[in-house]
Amino acid sequence: MSGGATAPDVLATYGLATPRDVFALRRIGQGAAEALGMERQDQVRFATALSELGRDRLGCEGLTVDFALPAGPERVLAVVFAWTGGTKSDPDLEPASRLLLRVRHEPGAGRERIVAEHPLPAGWADGPDARRRVVEALGRRASPSLADDQRAQTRDLITALEETRAQREELRRLNEELEETNRGVLALYTELSRELEETNSGVVALHAELEEKSARLRETSEAKTRFWRNISHELRTPVNAVVALTRLMLAPDSAPLTDEQRRQLSLIDASGESLLALVGDLLDVAKAEAGQLEVSTGPTDLRVLLAQLGAVMRNTGTADVVLLMPEPADLPVAMADEALLTRVLRNLLSNALKFTEKGEVRLEFRVDPPWMTFTVTDTGIGIPEDELPRIFEDFYQVRGPLQRAHRGTGLGLPYARTLTELLGGTLRLSSTPGAGTRVEVELPFTPAALTSAPPPESAP
Repeated sequence: MSGGATAPDVLATYGLATPRDVFALRRIGQGAAEALGMERQDQVRFATALSELGRDRLGCEGLTVDFALPAGPERVLAVVFAWTGGTKSDPDLEPASRLLLRVRHEPGAGRERIVAEHPLPAGWADGPDARRRVVEALGRRASPSLADDQRAQTRDLITALEETRAQREELRRLNEELEETNRGVLALYTELSRELEETNSGVVALHAELEEKSARLRETSEAKTRFWRNISHELRTPVNAVVALTRLMLAPDSAPLTDEQRRQLSLIDASGESLLALVGDLLDVAKAEAGQLEVSTGPTDLRVLLAQLGAVMRNTGTADVVLLMPEPADLPVAMADEALLTRVLRNLLSNALKFTEKGEVRLEFRVDPPWMTFTVTDTGIGIPEDELPRIFEDFYQVRGPLQRAHRGTGLGLPYARTLTELLGGTLRLSSTPGAGTRVEVELPFTPAALTSAPPPESAP
């Protein structure tokens, strides 16, 4: 087996003319595979495939074998058998195709080729030193006899058989473990399925129970709403009559009254007003919960709205409390439900004035499209931290000395939040005992055209 000059990607070239050259090709191929780091079984497969191809083409004119590491994205060791002619039939590639990655026949007018390719190990790093070791392995050309080659093939075959036997035994063991695992998985699946069925039964029963309780709660809520609405309607007429008659008796042109009679009638009038406010609040809350409050949106001049609200609310405070309203020039015309917005702000200002002994109550306004925010702050007594979670409960009133002096319904804040949410906004409250309370009402803002002239500016 003779060597020759090589191309850039070719590591070595040999001539193939005798059976001994085929024996040597097997040894050389196995040595190259070992130098590349292939496993023992791949070394034997690679060498056997080369031996089969060499034996099939032996006798062709000018038969040579090239070992190459071609450049490209696929890392392979390529062995090229080339010849110029001969009387042999087309090459038999089937034996080698079973052992290598790829084997192909490339016929040509002057020189035919067989290209056999096998992948390089993942751990092999290309480089000058690595290629030099492969070239050295290819350069160790022995000249074995037929007996030596057969003995070498026998050793390789025995080694391959032992490896196959070991792999078969390992496969058997793995199959047993897999069967055992499958049995465990099947048992676990059966148990989980049973538990899931039991859980589903419990969930169905719980769902039915929740549905029943939800229906009862809805019925209770509807009954409560109907009760509030009916009682409110029934109470409004006699309470209005009490208030009206009391004011007739207190009128300047009515019959003279003693001081004690006037005081008693004033108490009746105040109690009637409180009762009338409670009835009104109950009726509004009932309508809101029943979904009977409809939002009627239209152009709302906030200058007019807040001017009127400020004029009314200033009469409800004390001389020691100043009510500060926004500058009219800073107020736009916005799309809103004027009536509902007025109720929200009136409730918040009323609460702030009621629980502020000295200092100020301030209403501020700002626009940050697409939202507008009304902020009511006061310098009042504030709300203890442990009371904050309950302030939006219906009829709940914060305990304190001012609460005894200013009795209310406990519906102001819940009603204000309900209306705010009905208008598509949010109401947030924060408070510090002894320092005051801050309430923010954030509502959608849509500018609108001015439909009426603004009122004259009033002093705060």
